[in-house]
Amino acid sequence: MSKSYTNLLDLASGNFPAMGPSREKKRLPRVMTVPGVISELDDDQANSVSSDVPSSVAQDRVIIVANQLPVKAKRRPDNKGWSFSWDEDSLLLQLKDGLPEDMEVIYVGSLKVDVDLSEQDDVSQLLLDRFKCVPAFLPPDILTKFYHGFCKQHLWPLFHYMLPFSATHGGRFDRSLWEAYVSANKIFSQRVIEVINPEDDYVWIHDYHLMVLPTFLRRRFTRLRMGFFLHSPFPSSEIYRTLPVREEILKALLNADLIGFHTFDYARHFLSCCSRMLGLEYQSKRGYIGLEYYGRTVGIKIMPVGIHMGQIESVLRLADKDWRVQELKQQFEGKTVLLGVDDMDIFKGVDLKLLAMEHLLKQHPKWQGRAVLVQIANPARGRGKDLEEIQAEIHATCKRINETFGRPGYEPVVFIDKPVTLSERAAYYTIAECVVVTAVRDGMNLTPYEYIVCRQGVSGSESSSESSAPKKSMLVVSEFIGCSPSLSGAIRVNPWNIEATAEAMHEAIQMNEAEKQLRHEKHYRYVSTHDVAYWARSFFQDMERTCKDHFKRRCWGIGLSFGFRVVALDPNFRKLSIDAIVSAYLRSKSRAILFDYDGTVMPQTSINKAPSQAVISIINTLCNDARNTVFVVSGRGRDSLGKWFSPCKKLGIAAEHGYFMRWSADEEWQNCGQSVDFGWIQIAEPVMKLYTESTDGSYIEIKESALVWHHRDADPGFGSSQAKELLDHLESVLANEPAAVKSGQFIVEVKPQVYIQLRI
Repeated sequence: MSKSYTNLLDLASGNFPAMGPSREKKRLPRVMTVPGVISELDDDQANSVSSDVPSSVAQDRVIIVANQLPVKAKRRPDNKGWSFSWDEDSLLLQLKDGLPEDMEVIYVGSLKVDVDLSEQDDVSQLLLDRFKCVPAFLPPDILTKFYHGFCKQHLWPLFHYMLPFSATHGGRFDRSLWEAYVSANKIFSQRVIEVINPEDDYVWIHDYHLMVLPTFLRRRFTRLRMGFFLHSPFPSSEIYRTLPVREEILKALLNADLIGFHTFDYARHFLSCCSRMLGLEYQSKRGYIGLEYYGRTVGIKIMPVGIHMGQIESVLRLADKDWRVQELKQQFEGKTVLLGVDDMDIFKGVDLKLLAMEHLLKQHPKWQGRAVLVQIANPARGRGKDLEEIQAEIHATCKRINETFGRPGYEPVVFIDKPVTLSERAAYYTIAECVVVTAVRDGMNLTPYEYIVCRQGVSGSESSSESSAPKKSMLVVSEFIGCSPSLSGAIRVNPWNIEATAEAMHEAIQMNEAEKQLRHEKHYRYVSTHDVAYWARSFFQDMERTCKDHFKRRCWGIGLSFGFRVVALDPNFRKLSIDAIVSAYLRSKSRAILFDYDGTVMPQTSINKAPSQAVISIINTLCNDARNTVFVVSGRGRDSLGKWFSPCKKLGIAAEHGYFMRWSADEEWQNCGQSVDFGWIQIAEPVMKLYTESTDGSYIEIKESALVWHHRDADPGFGSSQAKELLDHLESVLANEPAAVKSGQFIVEVKPQVYIQLRI
């Protein structure tokens, strides 16, 4: 095993080195954060914490953790130190509007600039004092492998449905990049730990850069109130399962209390991964989706983010925006402007949009000389060969379209390949007849929301005649972006279908004015009420609801590395003491020992279900003690159990959950059930066979007292669905028969109604 990998295991185990004193803490934690004896709660020294009433000494705080802080940094002109300012475009800053007014907000994240090691202490203190920001400084080697490596080469493409087919297309999985990702998340956790008050604070983690951070924090604080929101798509299980560290990331996310997604599709894919890879099932209760995970309920939140209405409206009031609008109106006088605003990214579908524009001009010649596509391309945040190829294709397509359809005074495609301010962007929105978004996969994309608000305008920003004019806007949006479900008036397209996208663009610009107005009004009502504050408020309220019982539970942290999880139990639960059991066993004069079979005597996953010689030896040792009466209780048939345990002469067996019993190998089997009519078997068995034939991986177990349909080895989703159908079918056909139909874990069972069971 390589040294780097052993270091990773040590790092991932959560055994953090002792940390030095923080520079300046506003408040001291009021809970024990190191292992210790909590005598009033338990008899042992387990890392268990419980309390009936949460602390109310200090106000609640929320620590928002993201890859980058919502601040801008630049060197001072004299090159002595740094100057910092808030990044008004940052979602992290904007979401404060939805949090309680008296709630203190602390930000933890990295800076967009490199800060020399000698300056880091001063910068940290300055940011904490003036901005309540805690910077996480990543060493250059870790930063490169973490962000440009694992995040951008593995997670980002995979979450956008791009598989690493070869070393040159997508790239192979590199474990050193995963190690850097884990190391970076650990550094973020250490910065959080420096400022956290575990009983008072909420922690809200953002995006795919920090997906294993919940495990590091949960190891230290078992009852920490913690939420996570994913701002990118979450892929289907067929795509996600190709990731070599798939289970580590899933288990880390499940250490959060609330996990948020933009759309139901993303949440559904995550839940499917949890079902197929971890065997977890979810349930909906009173409109809330929850996953039961070792006694904890992990909430699933579905809420698309919105825009900051105040910021957009303030930009619309700027004089330079109005000046730019007039300039653009003159530039495109007599033209119909279609607008695209996208990051330069391989998943934004800019190349497909250009091809659709080309097709539009070919199929509808009347728009030649009249329709103009203005495409604003924001600077690329990633890098690589794929991006370079897309950029080259885009420039070539623009040149071809302009050469083919252009004429003096008319350029069908205006490509703006430079940073554009929000004010100038708003000016383009104002004069555009339609916005076209053809991303092949995108987490949310707020461009349509910004466009709608800009087309609505604000009172006093324009002349009275324009302000009173009917508002209208048109959208052509990809069905593969997060905002698509919330824009029911948009024309949705499959961006890969160039012809259909071109026809959608044509429909959008030639639609009658009244219809455009109605669609705009519907969209504006939604966008203006579901802004970023609404989203933040809704998420935080759900986090409060999910975490409200934290201080009433008894929690134990178990497991190593990313297998770590918290087992939450009822306050009245008392952990069994091995010493107490041994003492009671030695004192007792008569003992009854009952063993379950599958999952207890034998592992559930064992292919060979026969007991090993070690098991036989242990059971015989227990049976040879005259004070012991030992029984194996199982749902299995008496023939199998009798054969397997034939060497155990003194062992009692209760087969088929007690329908048949035998006190020892020398005695005859007793039928503990009443004499009943089993004619229902002739009805139930053909029905079960029908479902077995149509459900690959299922089978029927025929017992003397019951019929059992097993679907453990079937597809989890299909098997569960078929089990529900079978249950309903059997209940219907056996309604007048003396039989009971019940479902269990991966089974549907039919047995006599008068059958009295003996179960563990």
